[in-house]
Amino acid sequence: MKIVVIGGTGTIGTAVANKLKGDHEVIIASRSNGNYKVDITSVDSIEQMYKDIPNIDAVVSTTGESHFGGLSELTPELNEVAINSKLKGQVNLVLIGQNYINDGGSFTLTSGIMMDDPILKGSSAAMANAGVAGFVKSAAIELTRNIRINTVSPNVLEESMDKYGPFFKGFDPVSADKVSNAFLRCVEGAQTGQVYKVY
Repeated sequence: MKIVVIGGTGTIGTAVANKLKGDHEVIIASRSNGNYKVDITSVDSIEQMYKDIPNIDAVVSTTGESHFGGLSELTPELNEVAINSKLKGQVNLVLIGQNYINDGGSFTLTSGIMMDDPILKGSSAAMANAGVAGFVKSAAIELTRNIRINTVSPNVLEESMDKYGPFFKGFDPVSADKVSNAFLRCVEGAQTGQVYKVY
């Protein structure tokens, strides 16, 4: 299969790309590095990616930014970070991509544990994660041409505890390799409309 991994230079994206490379053609896309540069907050950039990379069988998104901060300091502007990137950015990959992806293709998006297990300063990210999961479940029953869609909802990563550990006190982190197995299942499996939780 020809697979585009968006965010493929990040911790999860790198693990996913490495797991897929043995059996598939993998194109790594990101905002600043990789084989192709794409900004998921830009509809034009997403559309251009699909025009420039024909015959895609699977799109994997392991990207999406969110603002972490207390609710009392969370402004509409700061909340827009998660809305424009983690939520709308990933949703737009599907809305636009459904017109380009091959028959029988698949989309795999990323949500996260905060939609189920809230943390302090994580309201904006939790909102985006839950929005992605809700969209996936609903879109699955309407996508045509046997196109599938799923999302992976990971816990905090072992590899990211230096950066995010203070936000996730008491959580049991998981490895990027374990999370990548869920993405592999989404790409190579037959399920659709699923939220694969790696907690």
